[in-house]
Amino acid sequence: MLFSWVAAAGLLAGCGDSHHEHHAGEKPHKHEHTPPHGGTPVVLGKEQYHLEFVLEATSGLMQLYVLDGHMENYVRLTNTTLAVSAQVGGQSQALSFIAAATPASGETVGDTSLFEARAEWLKTTTNFDATIKVLTIRGARFENVTFNFPKGNEPHAAP
Repeated sequence: MLFSWVAAAGLLAGCGDSHHEHHAGEKPHKHEHTPPHGGTPVVLGKEQYHLEFVLEATSGLMQLYVLDGHMENYVRLTNTTLAVSAQVGGQSQALSFIAAATPASGETVGDTSLFEARAEWLKTTTNFDATIKVLTIRGARFENVTFNFPKGNEPHAAP
């Protein structure tokens, strides 16, 4: 009885810290999430949520998708803007992401998981450090989230 309770608790732990454990004889597995659009993953909290940044350099467009902790489902926000501060060539640049409607999924401004920003410098900049000052998702508040584009901020992300 105790064994089945312990086993059930282990299964319910899901994506928490237990994902780094392995059993004797097994090789430890890397815990990774794959961004659905091939972009840059940014983890929020202890994998509560993820953001995915996707750059279309030719047009200077960057898209930001809000996703769940496993990067499998979109999370809609009521926000109409999201602010990101980037350091580019020693200068601070603002990226103002605007909520975007996605008719195929029924998402509308004020109820969307997609935000877009345009900037001329995005056409030529392939690497920069950035900070999200404040972002609230379903009551969870995230402050001063730092990341590198295109590396992200996952602790086990490739250098």
